[in-house]
Amino acid sequence: MSSSSSSSSSPASRKQAIFITSLIILWYSTNIGVLLLNKFLLSNYGFAFPIFLTMCHMSACAVLSYISIIFLKMVPVQRIKSRSQFLRIATLSIVFCFSVVGGNISLRYLPVSFNQAVGATTPFFTALFAYLMTRKREAWATYTCLVPVVAGVVIASGGEPSFHLYGFIMCIGATAARAFKSVLQGVLLSSEGEKLNSMNLMLYMAPIAVLALLPAALVMEPNVLGNAKGAVAVVISILIFQNPVTFIGIAGYTMTVMGVVAYGESKRRYK
Repeated sequence: MSSSSSSSSSPASRKQAIFITSLIILWYSTNIGVLLLNKFLLSNYGFAFPIFLTMCHMSACAVLSYISIIFLKMVPVQRIKSRSQFLRIATLSIVFCFSVVGGNISLRYLPVSFNQAVGATTPFFTALFAYLMTRKREAWATYTCLVPVVAGVVIASGGEPSFHLYGFIMCIGATAARAFKSVLQGVLLSSEGEKLNSMNLMLYMAPIAVLALLPAALVMEPNVLGNAKGAVAVVISILIFQNPVTFIGIAGYTMTVMGVVAYGESKRRYK
């Protein structure tokens, strides 16, 4: 009996291992791909609109999480239960915005290798904010392990031939904001009734991020955003008012945004 049960569970465990491995590979590929694409656009290609790029990123996150939850039903829908919970999610979204914008801005001035080296100091900032906000103490051995993390970045900064002070400040700020969001999320959404899974959290955070980035982009990057605000408003209205939309409609909105960006970029390059 035991041999038959173990033999039947073996294929299932193999399938689970393959599935988890595939997810890890997909996660690595998409993260590295987005990082390299952002670097190419902002540095090599000369697309000088990091706030608008971040807004496109957040819009895509909002649309894809909406499709995954509402249409594909990958996870159950979790509703916001109170104004207090909404304000907490909005706070997380603002911090998340700053981390992504700061990271994108830093890619204009720093090589990807140095950007990622600075980003590796996230555990240091996480430990710092955890202590400042929750008085949570780690073992001394844990703090000792963080010393070479910080020291390595200091040494790398001195030896980096493409070092740029403004880019470095934005990269450090983005890394600190990422760690701050992680600790803040644990504090603000700590009660069992207010916890959201990652996909539902993104569903609510992303539209708020778009709304927060929109005025900043209008003021600081008006050349590219002026023509796109109509399409962006359509996306935001769908997410806020939950009006029915089809896959064809979503494809059309996406095509519109891409066409507007291409139009504005071509005008800027060939005027």
